[in-house]
Order: sequence, then C-alpha cells, then structure tokens
Amino acid sequence: MISRTPDDIVESVRGKYAAGAQKVLQGGAACCSPIGGTDPITRNLYTADEAGVIPLNALNASLGCGNPTALASLAPGEIVLDLGSGGGIDVLLSAKRVGPTGHAYGLDMTDEMLALAEQNRREAGAENVTFLRGRIEEIPLPDNAVDVIISNCVINLAADKEPVLREAFRVLKPGGRFAVSDVVTQGSLPDDLRQDMEAWVGCVAGALEESEYRSLLAHAGFVDIEVQVTREYDPRELSDAVGTSGCCGPVVGAETPAAWDESAYARFAESGGKVVGAFVRAVKPGA
Repeated sequence: MISRTPDDIVESVRGKYAAGAQKVLQGGAACCSPIGGTDPITRNLYTADEAGVIPLNALNASLGCGNPTALASLAPGEIVLDLGSGGGIDVLLSAKRVGPTGHAYGLDMTDEMLALAEQNRREAGAENVTFLRGRIEEIPLPDNAVDVIISNCVINLAADKEPVLREAFRVLKPGGRFAVSDVVTQGSLPDDLRQDMEAWVGCVAGALEESEYRSLLAHAGFVDIEVQVTREYDPRELSDAVGTSGCCGPVVGAETPAAWDESAYARFAESGGKVVGAFVRAVKPGA
C-alpha cells in the first residue's frame, strides 16, 4: 500500500467532491441517483416526496449513505448544522423541517460544492439557510450554537475523527443532539481485505469500527450513544460498483489491487466483519 498523509486524504476528498459539483453544474449528476439507483451506498435514501421539494441539482449532487434529516426528529425553531453539506440537500430538507423560526447551516471545504449549494438555496427560496466554508475539524461557529448536528457519509472521510467529534460537542448546546449517517465497520476485518477495500472504495477507507466510534464519542463528552444499522453492504456489490459507476471510487493515491477472487470473499465472510451504513446518535449532556 502507498502511504497517504492526512493532507493527501484531504486533497483526495476535495478533488472528488469538486469534480462531482462541476459535473452537476454542467447538467449531469455527481454519481448515481439516490432514488432508485444501483449504487449500494447511495441508492434509495430519499422519498419521492422529499425529492419533489428540493432543486434537482441538490439531489443530483447527493453523495451520502443515509438520510439524517429523516432520523434526527428535527423540530420547528431548532438550529441545525450539517457537517460536509455538499450540494445542500440535507440542509434544505432540514430548513423545511425547522421552519422560518429555525435555521440550517451547511459547512463544506469545497468551493465548487459551496457554489452549487448556494445556487440550490436561491432556487429553493430558502431564507433560513447559511452555507459556511471550512473544515469539519475546525467548525467556524461559537460554542453552544446549535441544537442538532447532522452529517451524511462525511465523518468517515476525515483523516482524524477525534477533532471532528470534539468540535461537534463544542458547538452543540447543552442537551444538543448528534445525529449522523455514516459508514461503519463491525467486527475485525483481516488487514489485507481492509487494505483492498481502502484501495477500491473511498467511502470505506476511513470507516471507524463501531466500538471505536462509540469510544471516541464518549471521550468527546457525549452520552446516550446509539449506533443503528440502516443497511449492510455486500462486498461484492461494493467492488462491482467501483468497477462501473460507483460513487465512492478508488482512493486517490492508493494502489489498485486486482479484482477480489472467490477466496477473498470467503475470508471476508469467515472473518465475521461487516461494512454497514448506520445512523449514529449521541447527546451533549447538561440540558
């Protein structure tokens, strides 16, 4: 494996999402449709009703693995922050749920995605939305600023998760909720299989093992930690998706291995390890 520094990972992610935004701005889709598509990560995340109330380009730019707005139980008047907001789909859906007395922030480090998100905000006529430029490891908001933090398949892409979770805790109000969709691993995957997956599938490259995710959240100060599996990914589908029109794509700078053979799939199954999409919840104490 080629060793990648944290800066390499940041630039790889930035490049991937910039390219996705440019493709959408040119009239295409960032990857596959999140409604009825074939990609195992992004398919069937939003209902037709949800898709009907947001700009098409917000939907086309979706690169998520879940629908945190549907699971976060947002209430009118709340302030929401989406970490890694991309084209703004979850921000715009959140803005509708919190209503005119609430507010939805989106944070992204990619200029092209921010431009697309702002275009989508104007098209949607959303007045209670603000998009911010920055990294999720350094959130440009004051302490105790938001009621709910959401994120959609972004935290797994961060090179260092600890400062992300620490920042999330800082900006949440006492009693605030952390409610994100993410890719998570369960159990122990053999090193060579994990390395192959890291080379093949960018979304899985930085996925935390569930127990480590829980530990990092607790270390940051969160309580009432829950991890709810929303879908389990078949490694064959992940591999096939990368070979065709998969959204995750190989990690930039990683070696590209030969296609897995039957023995690799068998060892994956025998290891007891899993790659899953999950909804991760936690609470900042003190309300």
